[in-house]
Amino acid sequence: MSPNLRIAYRFLTAKKRAMLMSLSCTVLGVGLFIVTQATTSGFEEFFIRTLLATDGAMRIEDRRQETLQSMVVAGDPDAKILQRDNVKLIEGVEEPELVEAAAREFANVRGVSAVIKGNVQAASSFKTEDAQVFGIKMSNHRQVSELERKITTPNGLERFLESSNGALVGRILANRLQIAENDTIVVTSRGEKRTFQVAGIFETGVRDIDKTRIYLDISATRSLLHKPTGASFIQIRLYDPARAREDAAQMGDVLSHDVRPWQEREKDWLNVFKALRFSSMITVLVFTLIASLAMFNTLAMIVLEKTKDIAILRSMGYERRDITQIFLWQAGIVLAIGSALGALFGAVVTWGVSLIPLPINTLFKTETFIVSWNPWHYVAAISTAVVMVMIASIVPSRRAARLEPGDIVRGTAQ
Repeated sequence: MSPNLRIAYRFLTAKKRAMLMSLSCTVLGVGLFIVTQATTSGFEEFFIRTLLATDGAMRIEDRRQETLQSMVVAGDPDAKILQRDNVKLIEGVEEPELVEAAAREFANVRGVSAVIKGNVQAASSFKTEDAQVFGIKMSNHRQVSELERKITTPNGLERFLESSNGALVGRILANRLQIAENDTIVVTSRGEKRTFQVAGIFETGVRDIDKTRIYLDISATRSLLHKPTGASFIQIRLYDPARAREDAAQMGDVLSHDVRPWQEREKDWLNVFKALRFSSMITVLVFTLIASLAMFNTLAMIVLEKTKDIAILRSMGYERRDITQIFLWQAGIVLAIGSALGALFGAVVTWGVSLIPLPINTLFKTETFIVSWNPWHYVAAISTAVVMVMIASIVPSRRAARLEPGDIVRGTAQ
């Protein structure tokens, strides 16, 4: 242990009550920062995972048709320059097989599936509800979603694969229609009616999906919606969903289609989660600010009470930078202990929160509090505490370094 560190420790332990106050505020600041970020990020990550597992990371939707505008070159009326005016979008994907094959050539693409979508009415013997049908080829769609894992009825996937007349119905929609597996439903689109047998019931956990969506075989959907060719969109799963924006921009230019990444598709909800995380961060920063003020107060009192000791150290040859280091070491000791205990406190509270029953069935479905175990939350919490506490420690440290032995002896030190 260096002499400066040893002296800092002796000075700090001489003010045990003030030191414990600073230490407690640091522990609370770091711990609560971790807990709030873990809880807000937990729900956001769960929401994103659920949507990616259901609707994929990207969608290839409408074909781009660029319109060109002619400009006459000055001095040469026969020469013309074609200038790009705007981009017109033609709804749907006209040649899904070609687009699917081209999309698979991208390195980050994990799976591709064409989907036909349409608004319908679903009727049972008891009730009629508005719904949406998604026509899929299950062999392709299981590569881009986790739909087969979301089917809650036994052998539901097998029944769907065996029958071209089978339907997979969302849990909330099935409850409203009062139907179960092997029941029949009548699906109506623009006056066209088809009867389907419920092969299984799925539950994604996202309310908007579970209350409206029905999955059908793509051939049956073409017949129901009178769409013999094309697709509404092509769903894509990526190895790295974080690269969806970059891949979407590149894929759109190559394929001449509008490609929407999940960040754009769920922009509104992502902004809501970001606002919640930011507001909770502001609240917790108050504890970190209190910790820095407590550290400032502790060091300021030590400077006042240890002026004679500082005079002795200066007369022994200690320079101003040594005195500054001694007081910064005191802040460093509190920070080191407080950060370690705060991280432990945050981890324990986060674990306890994850066990709290919290039945939610609105935006998504969960039975417990969802938390995120992200190491960057700990890094951010400790870094914030270090910055604020060290800034608060600079003023009393510099004040102590400016004290002169002669002024202290004469009682004129400021």
